Amino acid sequence: MSFDAAALAAALEHGPVARVVVAEARGSAPRGAGTEMWVGPSGQHGTIGGGALEWEATRIAREVLSGGAPRVMRMPLGPALGQCCGGSVTLVVERVEAMPGDPWIRRVEGDRPAPSGEWTGLQDGWMREAAVRPGAPLWIWGAGHVGRALVDVLSPLPDLALTWVDIAPDRFPEIPASVTQLVAADPPRLMPRAPMEARHLILTHSHEIDLALCHAALSHGFAECGLIGSETKWARFRSRLAALGHEASAVTRITCPIGDPALGKHPQAIAVGVAAALLSAQHRKGGF
Repeated sequence: MSFDAAALAAALEHGPVARVVVAEARGSAPRGAGTEMWVGPSGQHGTIGGGALEWEATRIAREVLSGGAPRVMRMPLGPALGQCCGGSVTLVVERVEAMPGDPWIRRVEGDRPAPSGEWTGLQDGWMREAAVRPGAPLWIWGAGHVGRALVDVLSPLPDLALTWVDIAPDRFPEIPASVTQLVAADPPRLMPRAPMEARHLILTHSHEIDLALCHAALSHGFAECGLIGSETKWARFRSRLAALGHEASAVTRITCPIGDPALGKHPQAIAVGVAAALLSAQHRKGGF
């Protein structure tokens, strides 16, 4: 069990929140243990699965946010809520006013002493969670239509840490709190700041900047690199990168085009294809 410290810090910027976390999930349930959402006075962030379960959890969360004690809700989904999942979940709902320590240990029900030894999750009325590990770094170069679609689709996904780069602040829309924004008049000069294990998606407004970023990525090193473009663009880039001294075997590590061409060229279609490839790569080796 773990908590997303960055997301919680962002939620707390506007005051106390109620946190709902799936402490246990048995059988068929909408989301697994560790899934969390935050409920504020007029909105919420995240989801524990939607439907009647989330509606009831949100109602209880608003009561807790208004000053109620922590609640532990053990809910058989079929009998209690009329859902067809058939499993059961245990939810912990509590008001959070400040950032907790790591690990986050607190009593949420009863009066038993804290368990001894190594344990995590809900036990004897106590919750113990560690801060979630940093996500895999993904750098998105360019804040145009495709860049925006990618951030919309990818920023809610777990286990990703997004950095978004473009040449001026006014090129960005309002961005999620979980995304790191970087502004640089010469984006390729930022490449050395990226971790060697980072993935890169290159899709700026300029072919020359795209080429310079590919050159910088090949010179710096990366886990994966994707470039938006046509077969003609990629053929020209391969030739120019070779002229810059890069071996063909290195250049072919760059994926072009990104996404699934069968889905079309609409920005959201490209983003869906990239997201599907990233999720598949969590289970098997894959690329953009």
